[in-house]
Amino acid sequence: MPQPRGGKYVAPWFHDGGAGPNLPGRMTRPERDAILIPMAETLYYFAYGSNMSTRRLRFRVPSARVVDVATLAGHRLAWHKKGADGSGKCDIPEALSADIVYGVLYAIDPVHKPRLDRAEGLGRGYEQKSVDLQRPGRGSPALAFTYYAIRIDPGYVPYDWYRDHVLIGAREHDLPTDYVHLIENVPTVRDRDERREALERRIHEAG
Repeated sequence: MPQPRGGKYVAPWFHDGGAGPNLPGRMTRPERDAILIPMAETLYYFAYGSNMSTRRLRFRVPSARVVDVATLAGHRLAWHKKGADGSGKCDIPEALSADIVYGVLYAIDPVHKPRLDRAEGLGRGYEQKSVDLQRPGRGSPALAFTYYAIRIDPGYVPYDWYRDHVLIGAREHDLPTDYVHLIENVPTVRDRDERREALERRIHEAG
């Protein structure tokens, strides 16, 4: 089996009921999380927070291409990740089997994966795992990688500009109205760093 280079990458194929090329039909999560196909042309990434906004993600990963809306069962959207700026960021802790997280499935060029890792704080605030997704209305599931928080504090609250990144992404991809309303109603605080807020909001300006 190919060995990981520079951290864990996950198998970058769509899961159509099979196991992918030359792999056993059933694998444990650690086995899947350790898989890397060095010559892969595309990686598939599940964004559920601020990176649902295509402008936001392409600011970090220019090669990002929208594939589809997707859902992750047995998880819930939370805002308790301890951000380096002192505010809350999104996370998807495991939850009841009936709970669902909506997000966006992106295809990215593997050469941009390290850039995304740095932006997300891989190994410092987030870790990575593979997830089995459903694609509403399509029937075929997908396998992708995503990030989950390793530094959390339920007392953390997101800045309003960060919540708006998430909200803009949810509206852009026509997520269900009830889900969008949940995001709209998330408590926020104002960022005292006006320059940082202006830079974050400028991402969504036309141009």
